Amino acid sequence: MAPTSIKKIVGASLIGTTIEWYDFFLYGSAAALVFNTLFFPESDPLTGTLLAFLTYAVGFVARPLGGLVFGHFGDRFGRKSLLVVSLLMMGGATFLMGCLPTYTGIGAAAPLLLTALRLVQGFALGGEWGGAVLIVSEHGDAGRRGFWASWPQAGAPGGNLLATGVLAALAAWQPEEQFLAWGWRIPFLLSGVLVLVGLWIRLTITESPVFQQAEPEKAPPIVGVLRHHRRDVLVAIGARMAENISFYLITVFVITYAKNTGVNNSTVLTAVLVASAVHFVTIPMWGALSDRFGRRPIYLAGAAGVGVWIFAFFPLIDTGNFLAITLAVTVGLLFHGMMYGPQAAFFSELFGTRMRYTGVSIGAQLSAIVAGALAPAIAVALLRDFGSSFFISLYLALAAVITLVAVYAAKETQGRDLAERIRT
Repeated sequence: MAPTSIKKIVGASLIGTTIEWYDFFLYGSAAALVFNTLFFPESDPLTGTLLAFLTYAVGFVARPLGGLVFGHFGDRFGRKSLLVVSLLMMGGATFLMGCLPTYTGIGAAAPLLLTALRLVQGFALGGEWGGAVLIVSEHGDAGRRGFWASWPQAGAPGGNLLATGVLAALAAWQPEEQFLAWGWRIPFLLSGVLVLVGLWIRLTITESPVFQQAEPEKAPPIVGVLRHHRRDVLVAIGARMAENISFYLITVFVITYAKNTGVNNSTVLTAVLVASAVHFVTIPMWGALSDRFGRRPIYLAGAAGVGVWIFAFFPLIDTGNFLAITLAVTVGLLFHGMMYGPQAAFFSELFGTRMRYTGVSIGAQLSAIVAGALAPAIAVALLRDFGSSFFISLYLALAAVITLVAVYAAKETQGRDLAERIRT
């Protein structure tokens, strides 16, 4: 098969990651809006939301395992086939969520089944991210790698845009009784159609040429990572802290926070929708800037910015004004994009070819447990216990410090040859 053009590779990766993130974020938005009522009805509103977010966090716990399994086989047999498997797993789990009976139908079995499907989602996404960014990074040239590799990253706001948009439309067009009765199921069932589209596109691309030309390692990929890239894994984990926590506070927890302060659901969902659209189109811009100025300077600016902006973020939400809320979320996501845009190329350039899928997956997904997994639940607990947003802001500011230290301590990777067997 002739090599696939870089634009087609980017398009296939972007569509696939958008669909997978749509599935993953749909759960987070539904946890804030309906799961607390439908699956944890015997709790008070904030405690029910906390329980819903804890099942949401379970998906992150499964991500490192997914990253390890998919990374191992992806480094042994290639990126393409594993991307197809991850898409099928994620889409199947999301579709089944839309078919689940609620607590009133089957009692405690409902949240247990919901949690089991969330584990499948997390496992699939743990393997998806590394493969999607690598197949683009390994097809593109070094001079524009930051730009091309940032497009799969845009799948995150793209998926959030889809998930929030569908939920916002249903919340606006349906009475709350109908939305709680059956309307919430529609976005989950829609995943089945989206997965078929993504699957067809992914099956048409070729395997990474860098992977095909690399000599297989004798040792398992995880052994190579631990032997040669321990520092790089720690850098990736630290770099993800502010990026991961900020994203889930700004796009997921904000729904709960706004609802708790009396803001209408459709108002905050529309604000997130607008901000996600801006986020989607600006992520490649940050990736392109990292090709010019380096990965580290752009990443450091984003971490510092989000650590400061979060102290203005919640007061703007407190106003209840749509424009103020939109400004808060949009600026927050712009700072997030400064980290997320260069991240794909940055992490890809840290590892050798036949251990790269494993390395980027472990580094990215281990941080997800302590960062994105717990961020909404920690924020809800802080809000419940202190009744103030200040400690939530302080929580993200501390994460930003960790990221600044990790990225500052890393070597600049811009322009590295991905065909190198082992990084030194």
